[in-house]
Amino acid sequence: MCTLEKRGRVYVLTITGDHQHRLNPTLISAIRAAVARVRSAAPPGGGGSGSALVTAAEGKFFSNGFDESVPRAPRRHDRGLRRAVADLLSLPMPTIAAVTGHAAAAGCLLALSHDYVLMRADRGFFYMSELDIGVRLPDYFNAALRDKIPPRGRAATW
Repeated sequence: MCTLEKRGRVYVLTITGDHQHRLNPTLISAIRAAVARVRSAAPPGGGGSGSALVTAAEGKFFSNGFDESVPRAPRRHDRGLRRAVADLLSLPMPTIAAVTGHAAAAGCLLALSHDYVLMRADRGFFYMSELDIGVRLPDYFNAALRDKIPPRGRAATW
């Protein structure tokens, strides 16, 4: 599902495999466990002491959103991602999403949960498909989008 390596003072969390990296309870738990390991290794007092976390993924997709094939209670699925988002936002060091492929829907939110998002302009799509079809987003999705997207980049009706 994912690996965590330490390269000097940089932690690299890689979502593994050559597939869509759909967010399901197993992958979300693996991401949360990796972030918890990084947090426990961070020096007390915050600031990260020059450390950083870089999150990347193998293959064509960073993450293509929730895994709709997994039977689940919607609230449980959503609660796991909400906790992963909170884990990343509260990590006491800079976080960077190295978006190496498509990031869609909840995968877009996963990327936006980092302090910085880097992506090549000529490779992949970064989009929130729910906006195209008028799906009501959970409040924490909206909060993250408003926090990360400057007002001039938002649609007039948003």
